[in-house]
Amino acid sequence: MGPSFDDGTSLYNFVVRDGNGVKGMVDSGLTAVPEAYTQPPRERIDKESARKHEQPPIDLSRLDGPEHDEVAVEIVRAAETLGFFQVINHGVPVDLLESLKDTANKFFGLPPEQKAVYRSEVSPTPLVKYGTSFVPEKEKALEWKDYISLQYVNDAEALQHWPIEIRDVALEYLRTSIKMVRKLLEVLMVNLGMKLVDPKIDALIDKKMVNMNFYPTCPNPDLTVGVGRHSDMGTLTVLLQDGIGGLYVKIEEDMRFGKKGEWVEIPPTPGALVINVGDMLQVLSNKRYKSAEHRVRTTNTTSRVSIPIFTIPKLTEKIAPLPHLVEKDGIAHYREFMFVDYMKNFFGNAHEGKKSLDFVKKC
Repeated sequence: MGPSFDDGTSLYNFVVRDGNGVKGMVDSGLTAVPEAYTQPPRERIDKESARKHEQPPIDLSRLDGPEHDEVAVEIVRAAETLGFFQVINHGVPVDLLESLKDTANKFFGLPPEQKAVYRSEVSPTPLVKYGTSFVPEKEKALEWKDYISLQYVNDAEALQHWPIEIRDVALEYLRTSIKMVRKLLEVLMVNLGMKLVDPKIDALIDKKMVNMNFYPTCPNPDLTVGVGRHSDMGTLTVLLQDGIGGLYVKIEEDMRFGKKGEWVEIPPTPGALVINVGDMLQVLSNKRYKSAEHRVRTTNTTSRVSIPIFTIPKLTEKIAPLPHLVEKDGIAHYREFMFVDYMKNFFGNAHEGKKSLDFVKKC
C-alpha cells in the first residue's frame, strides 16, 4: 500500500525524510494537490493577470567596445529599478546551456535512492545537498520543488564530491559564468564609487553555489508555488530558465512598465541568462540597488527545470552601506553585520518576501 498523502506526517516522511521528493509523489500517481502544498490565496500566482516584462536583453558583448558606457548605464538602471534583467552574448556557450537543462532533467529522473544519498542528514559531503521545498520543517505550505545544491570550493573538490552525473557540466557552467558575474559586479560597484582594484569586489563573490531546481508537473498549479516569495541573500544570481517559464518578480516602485506591488513575469529568452540583484548589493548601495522579491509558478503541462548560480561574500565579510553613500544620503538604512550571521538567519526561516532584510535594518 502506498503512502497516504492526506496524512501530513506520512507525506512529510515520504517526500522529505525518505528523499522521494515531490517527483516521487507525482510519480506515484498523484491526481490532486495535497493539503500540505496548498498555498493560502494571497500566496497563489495569478498567471492571467500578470503582465510580461518586455525589456529586451542586454547585449554584454558591447561592454568590451566603444559602447561600454552606454551598456553600463543599462545595467545600472536595471539594478536600480526592477533588480532583474536578462543578458545575451554573455560568454557562456549556448550549447552548454542546453546540455545543462538536459543534464538536470536526467538527474531528477534517476531512481529516488540515487538522489536521496545526498540528503543533508546523510550526504557524504557538506558540499552537496539534495532536498525539497526550502525549509520544510518551518513552512506552513510546502513548495512544489526538488533541488540539488552544489557548493564550490575549488575545481578539485567539485570533481571529487559533486555527483558524477552532473559535475562536469555544472562546473563548466560556473567557470564560464563567473567571468560574466565579475564584469557585471565591477560595473555596479564602480557606479557606487568603488575602484576596480578594491579587494572588496572579490570578497563579495568569494563563495559560489550551483543549484539545479526541478518543478514536477502539478495537478493544479493555481493552488501551489514552485518557490515562495523571497529575495536572494547574496550578491548577484545568474539563472538559466528552460523554455517553459514561470518566474515572477515584484515591482518595488512605480515605473514605466508597471506599478508598485505588481508582479511581472520574466519570459524565457532563447540563449539568455537572467541576472538578479541580491540582498548584499541592496545593503551596500544603501537601497540604490533592488534585490527584487520573486517567486516561481508551477505548471500542469510538463516538468520544468531552472539552474541558478548564487554568488555570496566571504562568511567573515563585514557588510554595511558604503560610508560615502551614507554621508551623501544622510542616513544608513542598514547596520553593519557579518555575512555568516545573515546567512544563518536566511536559512533559518521560511520564505516570506524580503523579511530577511529586517534582520539588518538600522533601528
